[in-house]
Amino acid sequence: MSYIYKLRDDVRHLGQGPQGRTAVEQPPVYTVVQRLPIESDGRIRYRIKSQSENFERVVTEDQLSPYR
Repeated sequence: MSYIYKLRDDVRHLGQGPQGRTAVEQPPVYTVVQRLPIESDGRIRYRIKSQSENFERVVTEDQLSPYR
């Protein structure tokens, strides 16, 4: 397995929102700040950061989509 995203790539985080939401909001844009080691079960993880947040998130590759 190999990483799809590189450092400093802009991505969208497709996190799971609350149940029963009527309108789907556009996911915010994040920047990949670190590629983490591949999990023993094969999942690829990244550390991402948004300009509007003071913290970083750790997400799996399947939770991301390219920002275009």
